[in-house]
Amino acid sequence: MMKFRVDPSFNPAADQKIARGGLNAEEGEGVTNGKIKPGRRQNATRWLWVACCGEWGTRDDILPYNLEGLPATREFLLKVTDILLDFVKETNDRDKKVLEFHHPADMWKLLDLEIPERGLTLQQLIDDCSKTLKYQVRTGHPRFFNQLSCGLDLVSMAGEWLTATANTNMFTYEIAPVFILMEHVVMEKMREVIGFKGGDSILAPGGSVSNLYAFLAARHKMFPYYKEKGLSSIPGQLVMYTSDQVRNIKNCHYSVKSCASVGGLGTDNCIEVPSDDRGRMIPEELERLVLERKSRGHIPFFVNATSGTTVLGAFDPLEPIADICQKYRMWLHVDAAWGGGLLLSRKYRHPRLTGIERADSVTWNPHKLMGTLLQCSTIHFKEDGLLLSCNQMSADYLFMQDKLYDVRYDTGDKVIQCGRHNDIFKLWLQWRAKGTEGFEKHMDRLMDLTAYMVRKIKSMPDKFHLILEPECVNVSFWYVSTRLRPMPHGKEKEKLLGEITPVLKGRMMQAGTLMVGYQPDDRRPNFFRNIISSAAVTEVDVDFLLTEMDRLGHDL
Repeated sequence: MMKFRVDPSFNPAADQKIARGGLNAEEGEGVTNGKIKPGRRQNATRWLWVACCGEWGTRDDILPYNLEGLPATREFLLKVTDILLDFVKETNDRDKKVLEFHHPADMWKLLDLEIPERGLTLQQLIDDCSKTLKYQVRTGHPRFFNQLSCGLDLVSMAGEWLTATANTNMFTYEIAPVFILMEHVVMEKMREVIGFKGGDSILAPGGSVSNLYAFLAARHKMFPYYKEKGLSSIPGQLVMYTSDQVRNIKNCHYSVKSCASVGGLGTDNCIEVPSDDRGRMIPEELERLVLERKSRGHIPFFVNATSGTTVLGAFDPLEPIADICQKYRMWLHVDAAWGGGLLLSRKYRHPRLTGIERADSVTWNPHKLMGTLLQCSTIHFKEDGLLLSCNQMSADYLFMQDKLYDVRYDTGDKVIQCGRHNDIFKLWLQWRAKGTEGFEKHMDRLMDLTAYMVRKIKSMPDKFHLILEPECVNVSFWYVSTRLRPMPHGKEKEKLLGEITPVLKGRMMQAGTLMVGYQPDDRRPNFFRNIISSAAVTEVDVDFLLTEMDRLGHDL
């Protein structure tokens, strides 16, 4: 627990001067070479806290409840900031654990989560902040390989701090002028990178909602009267298509199938197109299934191609899929939530994302490969005006047309939500820090580290089995324990490897030294999926990962 401590040299008169900024290099005790001694500064802080807040200050002692509460407000926020900086330091310290794991029943005993009738002291709130981060997984740790969103970009983090302080909504220029213009600039830049000329974009609360916006826009484009008339405006059963990697939420993102449910098609009308052994949609199968549904009088209208599937990191072949969409007048949406970052790399963009400029819409999540802090998801459209036409409800208490500024900068009527979080500043600030060139280097570095890991796995064929050569930073593999090494590789061995995988993951979490995700897919039992998307990761961490897995799992 963080407490205020007073050393034996406590001198109220001098400490009050320090706290007020009134003690300088000529005023003796507590100052050396013009600098306040650490102990004296702490005593001054203590005096300030007690003088302004009493021994145990409360919310009523800080702004805005106490108009003279700026000193106490400053000290409270500085103490919270100290906790955050300690967490940042520990996150980047390889000698610290990735997590301190406790089972839910034990975690309940460690935490006091009760909501009180009367407000608690500021000191208790500081202690609460400290304990919260103590038990939080350090997702920015260089040995956290568990999720698509890894790392802790400090510039983006600083942007999120400022965003929270500004605490504004993103629906009108009236209340978010700077952030609205930032969004305009960054979205235009991202469309340019995709290859769109003009168009429109918006930030959405996650890739699932971004994909939903694409679905809604596609239906509106084909059947504009659906907005007012509903199902009666559609002359048949709408059908959409996505890779079969969506099945059982195992690879292609399940949100695509969710669109069919939310949008009223029904999941039976989200057709799963067979994929090859690398998880990529087979274009010939797509055309076959389109013709099959058309022969039944149905209306194929939407195809989701995935650029970077969730598990295998597969990229659907966009050019032949775009040809089929053009031939049968279907909307092509590219879900590049995961793989979109590679658009910034001249080395790795092609052939993975070749043809993306032919899409009608693209989802791209900077909070994944680009390392922007959660959450930051974007949806981009080739056609300008479609977002507004599809979603506009013209609420006259927000989107009046006679405002004193150009109301085209009001973004709220483009979206189905009303309140919209400011997700742009952290991305804008991060892009300013890195530049487009810096993002390209980041993408290339992640891919190079992935190649390094593949080489290391191949160099130890007795301990690790690589499932396939990765297209992205997803490395899919099995760990082979000592007793299974003499067995020839086959279905029986894969079954046993799948059984030890979750046990080894459990040991990782209990040790706290490492986190790597696992899952099955339609062709295999449980296997590990390692993700390298953090700028903190080096070859040393990859080496540690493989060595630590062997240490923890050799006896399984």
